[in-house]
Amino acid sequence: MDKYNAEGYLDLTAAEAIANVMKEEKAKKVPQLIYVCSPYSGNVEFNSSRARGYSLFVTTKGHVPLAPHLLFPQFLDEEDKEQREQGLSYALFLLEKCNELWVFGRKITEGMSREIKNAKRSKIPIKYFNERCIEEVTR
Repeated sequence: MDKYNAEGYLDLTAAEAIANVMKEEKAKKVPQLIYVCSPYSGNVEFNSSRARGYSLFVTTKGHVPLAPHLLFPQFLDEEDKEQREQGLSYALFLLEKCNELWVFGRKITEGMSREIKNAKRSKIPIKYFNERCIEEVTR
């Protein structure tokens, strides 16, 4: 970066301002790992479709979605209590690696409640969104 202005004089203020703007722009482009928290049980087909949509929403915000409830039921049986608990414990382990937890929908299931409690305990920032991916400031 050139620290001299068009007339050849040293101009540290402009150079510093440009450097700060470049740092801010670079920081904006760093994707975060976002834990997608949404219902799964019940109407699994519908809820899975919603979770895929929420994951896509996360990507449109420039971040990387992590939706364990779309992954673990691929090989763990959700109907088997032991395997369901195993999947949830894996999900909570992954939650610890995330930058934020994004909660989608107004209905909070038992599994979601555990994810939210763990995020709070670990001081992981939480954002709440309605079903249409509109952020809700208060909940």
